[in-house]
Amino acid sequence: MSASAAVVSKPSVTLQRRINAAPAKVYAAWTKPDMIVQWFGPNDAKRESVKAETDVRTGGHFTISFVHGNGELSRVSGAYQEVVPDEKLVFSWAWYTTPDRVSQVTVTTRADGDGTLLTLKHEQFFDQATCDRHARGWTELLEKLAVQLERA
Repeated sequence: MSASAAVVSKPSVTLQRRINAAPAKVYAAWTKPDMIVQWFGPNDAKRESVKAETDVRTGGHFTISFVHGNGELSRVSGAYQEVVPDEKLVFSWAWYTTPDRVSQVTVTTRADGDGTLLTLKHEQFFDQATCDRHARGWTELLEKLAVQLERA
């Protein structure tokens, strides 16, 4: 590698959240469509519009879609790259409107007393603005996930 060849690092975000539920339950909330639809989507998503399809295995795919309050459809999909039941998911992430902008999400769950420490790392963003939007979105979603699991 020549001295002039620079490695450009792409933006990433890492968030942690402690959830008062067992790791298996938190993992299931990321992998079972009937659980995903209960917490996924921004606050303006029409709850009944959230749809999820998963094939949770290495090489399997997922698609999640929802309709915003203004009627706009959002759809994200990706492929599972690593699956460790109740512990770790690594998957690609691309919005339908920007299929060329593929990023990567890693979700890990670890027992923490009687709850779970969830760590979400989303990396390889196209630019900092996209990273910032996803950081806000994931923060909102992790709050909704915690509320959903702690209520159940």
